[in-house]
Amino acid sequence: MSVMPLLETELDPDPFVQFDRWFEDAKGAGIAMPEAMTVSTSALDGEVSSRVCLLKSCDHRGFVFFTNYCSRKGKQIHDNPRASLVFWWQSLERQVRIEGAVVKTTEEESDEYFATRPRGSQLGAWASEQSRVLAGRGALDGRFEELSTTYHDVVIPRPPHWGGYRVIPLLLEFWQGRTDRLHDRFQYRLRNDVKDWVVERLSP
Repeated sequence: MSVMPLLETELDPDPFVQFDRWFEDAKGAGIAMPEAMTVSTSALDGEVSSRVCLLKSCDHRGFVFFTNYCSRKGKQIHDNPRASLVFWWQSLERQVRIEGAVVKTTEEESDEYFATRPRGSQLGAWASEQSRVLAGRGALDGRFEELSTTYHDVVIPRPPHWGGYRVIPLLLEFWQGRTDRLHDRFQYRLRNDVKDWVVERLSP
């Protein structure tokens, strides 16, 4: 696939509109799981950890994903509510980086999304004590079977320790690959609290 340059004249002044354009391009290009993103968090001592999560929604309020609040990332977010997200769409040679503050979604938003998950995934949210040391696979499978019996033919409620996070961007960067490593990079930087975005070209 030929790579098109990213020009200033093609950028939308609203970074969320620009992201939507690229996200739709990624879906249209047949990229497997274009919603996959690397989520990086850090502890107060500076220790950084990263993992891949799935973007579940995006609007002008921010980028939303769901997880176990008691996981390693949940504990780091609790102590240091900042995160970085990275999307990489290889066939398009495009990358989007996002840095911002993190808040929990509302209880209603978490309930609404949890209700859409497959039943097995709902049970899994109860069964897994995410990021904790596990004695063996049998313990996890046994817990899952117990819950399957407990919630047989009844609605599975959302665990109180499971829900959504919203990353509220303070900075977004759109990276388009070019030949000779002379890539196009544009940064949207929040200038003030009224969502006034400054757009700057960065050196590759």
